[in-house]
Amino acid sequence: MFDVGFMEMLLVAVVALVVVGPERLPGLARTTGAWLGRARAFVSNVKADIDKELKAEELKRILDEQARLGGVKQEVERIETSLSADNKNLDVKKDD
Repeated sequence: MFDVGFMEMLLVAVVALVVVGPERLPGLARTTGAWLGRARAFVSNVKADIDKELKAEELKRILDEQARLGGVKQEVERIETSLSADNKNLDVKKDD
């Protein structure tokens, strides 16, 4: 994303100290920390929701594929049953 090094953070701290003043800087730091914590929690929740949706979509795709394959398996079994019945009929006619 973006990279913030030690020098950049030091520069921001010095500017904040000059602009806000030493008496209000601790309160500002606490408030900023709280907001950053809330933002991180929000981003974490959004990521978790997206992951859940992706997993749910993948499971739905797998279930649909299995249902489709289940129908194919039933059709194959029906055809095998029909062929075995035809083979039995042919064996009976050969014996005659």
